[in-house]
Amino acid sequence: MPLLRPRRAAVAAAVLALTGLAAGQAAAVPAATAPASARPTPLKGQVAAAEDRVARDLAVSLADAGWSARVRSAVGTGPAGLAPLAAGSTARAAGALARSVADGDRSIAAAKGLDAGVGPLLRVQLADPSMRAALDAGAAPLVAVAVADEHARTIRAYDSAGRVHTLDAARVPAQPVYLVDLDGAKALAAGTAVLQKEFADRGLTGAQAAGGWWGTKIDGIEVNDDQEPWFKGAAEMFSLVSGFGQDGKVRVDSVAMPYLQYDKTVYYPNQILVNWSNYKYNLADVVLMEDDGDTNYLALAQAVAAALLTIADQGAYIPLVNAVLGAMPSSWWTDDPDYVESWYTLARTSTGRLNGASGNGWMTVEPYFVGQF
Repeated sequence: MPLLRPRRAAVAAAVLALTGLAAGQAAAVPAATAPASARPTPLKGQVAAAEDRVARDLAVSLADAGWSARVRSAVGTGPAGLAPLAAGSTARAAGALARSVADGDRSIAAAKGLDAGVGPLLRVQLADPSMRAALDAGAAPLVAVAVADEHARTIRAYDSAGRVHTLDAARVPAQPVYLVDLDGAKALAAGTAVLQKEFADRGLTGAQAAGGWWGTKIDGIEVNDDQEPWFKGAAEMFSLVSGFGQDGKVRVDSVAMPYLQYDKTVYYPNQILVNWSNYKYNLADVVLMEDDGDTNYLALAQAVAAALLTIADQGAYIPLVNAVLGAMPSSWWTDDPDYVESWYTLARTSTGRLNGASGNGWMTVEPYFVGQF
């Protein structure tokens, strides 16, 4: 079973190429042509569909020269939140876009099982810094959304007339392209909070320990996935740590790992992964996952809880990784899976390098005592 880790963020369109420019676009620059047989990659999932609607509406709004200049200035310093950007303008085009973005944010939050109060998630950025010169020279930008399919040959984009353009996923275009995506760090933080709350509500977390406690600290970690394409951008990863709590019931803790963004890159987070005072046995399991954009955190928590609540303490440690993986919908194992790696029977005394069960990653750990202040 291939372990294909999705990507969805900052540099998603960094190697796109477009086919032709709409009539009337200013300062057009040459671009490579995609194969004639290519079609825009079909959108899958509510999140992708919501992003696509906002991308089209943003593209259409750029027909307003004043508003377009404001957007151009905003993306010059990096990703810009679409909701605050639109709210800060009095342009009629910005007002219409603000309503579209608000609807999109609500749809995305619901699709991902996030609390309605999570706030704005959609943002816009220039797909690649190399496009800045053409943008400043007056070239009319297109607006695209990164797709979740790592095998995509083409990506859909829109011009200011709302027309669809086909972008080749293999090369960087000279034409400026704005990319609409999610604030991954914000969505990840909100998602892991949903996981933890749902696990707590179902009795899978128990009481927090008082006083000092021993933990397992991650000194270094790397995920190696050669099959992952460039246009996925940075990942949004989290871990599910499972074992038996002090009450003898299965316990699950969600741990956000926002720093773990790219494969073949070693990170040194010094992050506490396990609080051993919360566990009856000195063993736990770890499943590393990623938010592929359409991840529904509430549905994930409910599925995992339903599976783990059927497991009883037999007086000895029982590995729980298979139960966690078995709880995932079958769709998560095809095309764009959320599963990345797993570690069985992590011990309180574990130290040094631990290779993942699938060979897709490793981490170095050490015991760490957290004292009470």
